[in-house]
Amino acid sequence: MHICKSLLSALFLGAGVLGAPTELVRRTSRTSAPSGCLTVGSSGKYTTIGAAITALGSSSEAACIYVASGTYKEQITINYAGALTIYGQTTDTGSYKNNVVTITHTISSPEAGSLDKSATVNVVSDGFKMYNINVVNGYGKGVQAVALVGNADKLGFYGCQFSGYQDTLYAKAGTQYYSNCMIEGAVDYIFGDASAWFGECDIVSNGPGAITANSRETSTDSAWYAIDHCNIKAASGTSIDGDVYLGRPWRVLSRVIYQNSKLGSLINAKGWTTMADGATPFYYEYNNSGDGSDTSKREYVTSISAGVTKKTVLGSDYGDWIDPSY
Repeated sequence: MHICKSLLSALFLGAGVLGAPTELVRRTSRTSAPSGCLTVGSSGKYTTIGAAITALGSSSEAACIYVASGTYKEQITINYAGALTIYGQTTDTGSYKNNVVTITHTISSPEAGSLDKSATVNVVSDGFKMYNINVVNGYGKGVQAVALVGNADKLGFYGCQFSGYQDTLYAKAGTQYYSNCMIEGAVDYIFGDASAWFGECDIVSNGPGAITANSRETSTDSAWYAIDHCNIKAASGTSIDGDVYLGRPWRVLSRVIYQNSKLGSLINAKGWTTMADGATPFYYEYNNSGDGSDTSKREYVTSISAGVTKKTVLGSDYGDWIDPSY
């Protein structure tokens, strides 16, 4: 883990409007609102996150919202015109493990009418960041039920948890960065056509199935799913050795790499499986370890001589928008 937990560089998110911090310094804990943030819960001004988002109005200035400890039973769409950051209260900003803020909603995609409409949190705003918040779709087994949709560019998620069963995390479009997060599910639980980097995350299967279902379908599409320095494991108390695949192609040119990661015994020896008819996916594994990392019986795997970089996955300007302390 490469997180700096001492005094770190300031993050300048704008000033001069409601909800915009003048300067924010990362800390090892975040138990009060950073300067300039709207406040939700506890003694905050708003009782729901949705109300705080609405209060930002039509401004396009950078803004932030601080959410105090609690479980918020809401379904939220992030559709703010400026760069918005939502911070959850925590005693450890560098990990999801001490999060005390949860946003939860329970509805399936068939009930809601679409994958996006089933999401507990639906992000359609470019430049959005979220820190130390748990996002849950509590529907469980049976059909698709999304916790998070990321359908915008330059999104960052830091120390967050995303929990569901089928189709938990819809990394749908744009560039997206996930650091020190936990993503839990069973069936196609990281899916879509974003170009997404998952760094130092715990990827946790709570049932048999495939972890990724990438939907890249044209040769000109630059999208990747890159899973780097992650821990791929079974949920506690779940007996699924050999029952989980690294991925299957939702669309014909699916592209995924697992690199520098620990693959547990839950991973099937074949590694990858099929879905889209006629698919010729690009599935890579590089420098992994663990009981599930043996590639001698792999199917559909493509050779690669080195891992991919953030620049390849996120673009040459990635340093301008990801949090460099993660």
